[in-house]
Amino acid sequence: MPKQISVVSSAKDTYKEEFVSNQLVEAQINPSFSPKMSAIKGCEVDINLKIDRPYPPILQRPAYSAIPRAREALENHIQELIQLGLLRKVGHNEEVEMTTPVIIAWHSDKSRMVGDLRALNTYTVPDRYPIPKLDETLTQLSKANYITSMDALKGFHQNVLTPKANKLLQIIAHCGIYEYLRMPFGIKNAPSHYQRMINTIFPTDLSETCKSTPKVSEVNMRISLKKCNFGFEELKALGHIFSGLSLGIDKDKVAAVLLKPIPRNKKEMMYFLGFDIYYRQNLKDFAILAKSLYRICDKQTVFEMTQERIKAYEKIKKALTEAPLLLMPDGNIPFKLYIDACGDELGAALHQVQIIDDKPTEGSVCYISRQIKPTEAIYGARQMECLCLVWALEKLHYYFYSSVFDVITDCNAVKLLIKMKTPNRHILRWKIAIEEYRGNLTIVHKA
Repeated sequence: MPKQISVVSSAKDTYKEEFVSNQLVEAQINPSFSPKMSAIKGCEVDINLKIDRPYPPILQRPAYSAIPRAREALENHIQELIQLGLLRKVGHNEEVEMTTPVIIAWHSDKSRMVGDLRALNTYTVPDRYPIPKLDETLTQLSKANYITSMDALKGFHQNVLTPKANKLLQIIAHCGIYEYLRMPFGIKNAPSHYQRMINTIFPTDLSETCKSTPKVSEVNMRISLKKCNFGFEELKALGHIFSGLSLGIDKDKVAAVLLKPIPRNKKEMMYFLGFDIYYRQNLKDFAILAKSLYRICDKQTVFEMTQERIKAYEKIKKALTEAPLLLMPDGNIPFKLYIDACGDELGAALHQVQIIDDKPTEGSVCYISRQIKPTEAIYGARQMECLCLVWALEKLHYYFYSSVFDVITDCNAVKLLIKMKTPNRHILRWKIAIEEYRGNLTIVHKA
């Protein structure tokens, strides 16, 4: 019997009770919540190549050599995939036009089979289907009363390949040649296809979420029940804690990184910075904090953790632990954009005044920052401030598209930018960029 789904007990809204009740009933009787592998209907995966037959030798690779331990692991993984219906053995009399070698990747004592699909991906026609941005997706949850998340059980492997794609995804190992029947990880257009499938199955209107479970059943999708959350007012997902009112960093995800020692080489430093970049919208002046750390990741720079860099490293760790909750943006309320160009960095903070606990409270929606480019280093202080405004408007265009907002700056030159009648070529280009927001934008000078 499936595990009971957790539900926030404090809410007593009628809609929520009906919504959660429907989901619980579905969880008990719907085969979509079965742990068995399945095949999603109506969403076959195809692969189109830039070249025609005969295929070049790089697409007809032999099996890689493997030590006995890796051979045993490969055989186990292949047998498991065959039993799940994801793979089949190619007969000795079947035509084989393309082979992809596989290897074993080890993580501690666990192993994973990985196909070397680089050659196939090079010759694959790219699928330009749009992938949603995380920040834009999360902001759509603004003012949501209840949030639901569902996780597909081995989601990629539930997508069936076309017969043509089967022939292009034949893997080779020491124990023979096998053909994928489902979409594997690593192929070039897998994310695009999966996103198209999600958009086809699930409604874009969040108010229709309560109808998603029957839809999942119709297309024969299998769901991992233990990773599902129905009707929560606040959720942890994708490294964040979010609700209809706020967005914060999941401190449990941060804790593991904070316990790591000071990076000893460029690879470890790049891992640390990559983790931080994921949360950059929560970190004020991130570009300034990380400036010295980025420099030692350059190929031409010798890695050395000086006292200055250790201080910067500790400041970023502290910023991660003390990052404030961000407000979920409300398109019906005016925004405030604070801009500042300091030295060789640009920074901006997007704010809103929202009613919290029956009181008007100003809070941050997001932070952005970056270092200036070499071609921008020639600009004076006034030009830098104008550049900061134009850059912030382009970066945060999603929020300003149809909203009223104030720009708060300590440089009066920004206010004069719109009124300037004979600007130079740089200023003219920036002025044209700002014209798009002229009716919604008010520049406020604060010394």
